[in-house]
Parts: sequence; structure tokens; C-alpha cells
Amino acid sequence: MITRREFLQASMAASAILGGSGFGNWSKLAAQQALTQDQLLQFDDFGNVTLIHVTDIHAQLKPIWFREPEWNIGVGEAKGKPPHVVGRAFQDMFGIAPGSPEAYALTHEDFEALGRAYGRMGGMDRVATVVKAIRAARPDALLLDGGDTWHGSMTSFLTKGQDMVNVMNLLGVDAMTSHWEWTFGTERVTEIVESLPFPFLGANIFDAEWDEPAFEPYSIFEKAGTRIAVIGQAFPYMPIANPKWMFPEYSFGIREERMQQMVDEVRGEGVDLVVCLSHNGFDVDRKMVSRVSGIDVILTGHTHDAVPEPVVIGDTILIASGSNGKFVSRVDLDVRDGRMMGFRHKLIPVFSDVIAPDPEMAALIDAERAPYRDQLEEVIGTTESLLYRRGNFQGTWDDLICDAVRSERDAQIAMSPGVRWGTTLMPGDPITREDIHNVTSMTYGQCYRTEMTGEMLKTILEDVADNLFNPDPYYQQGGDMVRVGGLGFAIDVSKPIGARISGLHLTDTGEGIDAAKSYTVAGWASVNEGTEGPQIWDVVEAHVRKLGTVRLAPNTSVDVSGT
Repeated sequence: MITRREFLQASMAASAILGGSGFGNWSKLAAQQALTQDQLLQFDDFGNVTLIHVTDIHAQLKPIWFREPEWNIGVGEAKGKPPHVVGRAFQDMFGIAPGSPEAYALTHEDFEALGRAYGRMGGMDRVATVVKAIRAARPDALLLDGGDTWHGSMTSFLTKGQDMVNVMNLLGVDAMTSHWEWTFGTERVTEIVESLPFPFLGANIFDAEWDEPAFEPYSIFEKAGTRIAVIGQAFPYMPIANPKWMFPEYSFGIREERMQQMVDEVRGEGVDLVVCLSHNGFDVDRKMVSRVSGIDVILTGHTHDAVPEPVVIGDTILIASGSNGKFVSRVDLDVRDGRMMGFRHKLIPVFSDVIAPDPEMAALIDAERAPYRDQLEEVIGTTESLLYRRGNFQGTWDDLICDAVRSERDAQIAMSPGVRWGTTLMPGDPITREDIHNVTSMTYGQCYRTEMTGEMLKTILEDVADNLFNPDPYYQQGGDMVRVGGLGFAIDVSKPIGARISGLHLTDTGEGIDAAKSYTVAGWASVNEGTEGPQIWDVVEAHVRKLGTVRLAPNTSVDVSGT
């Protein structure tokens, strides 16, 4: 007798053979330079349930450039597994032809040249076109938003997330979970949640004083004669990765026992399908589902991974849909007798020059941006360098930010947080005020200046490295390695905490860092309440204005081993 796991694996293989992943014919289209909207949206309907997933949009309303990571190191059991494969190795793993549209969309290889050929990606008016097309074929499709939606742009900062709330309401979201949303503070989040026409889910969000559940843990939808439970899992490390003082009323955490209770509860209510709408991050979800039984689908977010095929873990499929509106995932499921019996999946790339903007959404976006257009579009400088962020280690945007911090704040060393959000600029692009905000915009962006000992610097680097490279995913608490300016070091990711970082030195002189000596350090995004200093976007703008044209030399300040 075939087991359910064998059935799911066979379904996945059949999906790939049938082109269900959507990647099989892209190489031919690349050669023809003939991508069309119909080809990108083509999907052979399957089963009786459809899920649509978007996540980590980070308030990007307009089409953007976004370079995928050159470094995405996996440790422990995750080493060498998706999503911890990049570049040519990623292309080989998924049968992607170099130079093809999917090579451009999914990897950093030849990014500049391929970007010139295939154009920008994303744009919520294009996402709306994709969603409407899916719903035209499957009217009962559920649209689920994985969070990190209201934050990450100048307009979202100025409107306290309202521009994105309005856009997602028009898009027709059925449920969402959260992370950076909380950095607007409890009062603002509460105000928005009370106005939403759909549930704001968080099974793992508790009242900090009474240790009781604080938000709806799940919603049950009846679609096409099928009862579907969607359980929300907010980012579990909010009080560590972000300022706890902004939302002191709540506690978070993975709470896998709570997740199991919620799965058992909805199963007891007779649902046919259990979906976890998660902002845990890929590796945390991979571990959680190995310890929690009864989840059919995890729609994962937070780590910004775009994986072209579902990952099957036991009886569960794990779907990763990228970030910044670059992709929309469609998952069709065959649900019978209270069980998921098979699936077909497509990670739909949102090529903004191919997919037509939805007129209604385009009009709303223009209206949301209109009061700020002059500020957004003001040109501050130009760049001759490719400016990107995403990756485990230094990115050129953060090199520029660190240069600005050191120069404008007169510091020996600069630190920039290893956040994953932030769009890309091509060589030759103007740098607008909006572009600067796309990599700096947050509600605690003060640029501080302080003194730190060499011992403290090493401790910070060790702590962040353990957060990123601890072999137990439950101790990986979000983000990439802190970026540094004026400071060089070596890192061995295979070592334990306290032994990963060595060779600290000042890059200006080559002088080794003395543990007992104090150094002038400036940075931004401190989680400490009352941090003082100018806003980071003003610091960067002042620096770029002085430069006029940005030219960045290759950064060799971090020596990586143990991969």
C-alpha cells in the first residue's frame, strides 16, 4: 500500500514533469526573448483547493531591482539543502539554465546583465493582476499574507503603514501574520488590526502580564466544500530582534506545544486541511514541522527565500515565496476524506515588464504616493556601483551606509544591522530619497555614536554570528551578519560561540584590535529605548550629496571559512 508520504513525493515529481513548477520551459522562452503574461500565469488546475501566498513584501509598491544572495550558508542539518544553495549550484540543483529568466529571478549570477534583459520585478499592481488571474480560474482561492508587509519604505514610514494596509485590503487578503508590523508600536498595530477586514493571526502571541493568548490563533475557511484551518505563527523572536519597549504588552516565542495544541484543536473540529501561515523562517519551520504533527502545508516567510519547488518533510509541504513582491506562489491541493492527497505548485515570477498592471491597484498606488511624490523622487546622487544588500555578509548598500556613518559621525568603526530587507540599484541608476529609505526606513533609525572596547566588539560579533550560524535553528533569531565599516575580521562558521571570530583589525591602518582599548563606534537601529542621534536616512543622504557619484571598491574586510 502506498503511504501518504510516497503519494506526496510522487505528486511533486509529477508536478515537475507536467511543468507544474512553472520553470520547465523558461529557458526556451529566454532564447526567444518572448516571455508573455499568459505563459507566466499558465497553470493546469488541480484538485479542489487553491492557496495563494505572498510574504515579506516590505512595503514595496512599485517594481524594483532585487539581487538574490551570493551567500546563504546553511549549518548543521541544513547545510547544502535549500534554501542554503546559491548561484550556479542553485541553478544546477533545480535544472535552471544559466542566462535564463529564472536564473535572473532566483540567483545573483550575471545579475546586472540579465537585469538589463529582463527588467525589474514586482509591483503590487502586477501582483494584483496575478492574484486576479488565479481567482478567475479558482474563485475560492485563499490569499494568505506571511507578514513583513507594512514596513520597509518611505511611504509606509510616513503613513505608519496605512498605504500598505489600503493596498492589501484592495488585493483581498484572507488572513495575515506579522513581524516588522510590530515596530510601529502596540497602539498603532491595535488600531490597524481593529480596522482589518480579515484576521490578523498569531497563535504564538501572548499577553505578557497574564501569559494568555492575545490574538486569534487560527481561522477556519469553507471553500469548495472543504474546511481549511489557517494557523498563524508570528515572528517568534520579536523582543530580541526588535525593540521590546515598542510592544511590552506581548510575548512571542516558537511555542511548538501551542502549535500542536492548535493543530489538534482544529483537527478535532473536523477540518480537512491544516495550513500554517508562518513567519518563523525556513530552518525554524523545517525543525518545527519535524516535531509538530498534523500540518499539511507550511507557507514560510521571514528569511526571504524563493524556492522553486516545495520541500517535503514527512507529510508536510514547505512553500517559500521570496520577498519584495518578486513572486506569488500558487498551490493547488487534492484534499479528500480529511487529508491532503497531492499538490501542484508554481512559484510565479512577477516580471514587471511582462505582467500588465491592474488598473484599479495602479490607481490606488499612485494616490497613496501622490502626497509624497516630490520627496520620493528627488535625486540625491548617482551610482556607478551595483548597490545590493541581501546575503550573509557585507553588501554594497551597507558598505555605502557604513562609509556614511563613519564620515558623518566621525567614527573609527561603523555598524549596520544585518537586516534582510532592502532593494537593489543598478550601475548608472540615480539614487533618489526613496531608494535610500528602501534600505534604511524604520521607526528606530537614530544613528548613535559611542565608545566600545575591543572586547565588546568581539562579543557583539560572536553573538550575532551565533544567532546566524548556531546549528540548532531554534537559536537562529533572524537577520544576517552585522555589517561593519573600518573593521575587518575572520569568521569560521563551523566553530562554536566564542571561537568563530578572530583577527579583528582596523582596516584603515591594519592595526589589530586591542581588547582593553576603546574605539569610537557609530551605528543605527539600536533596540535600546532613548537612543539619540540623527536619522540614518539623513546621514546617508548627506554623504551621498557630498559624493555626487557613488563608486565602491570591492570589500575584502571579512574572511569567511568553515562553510
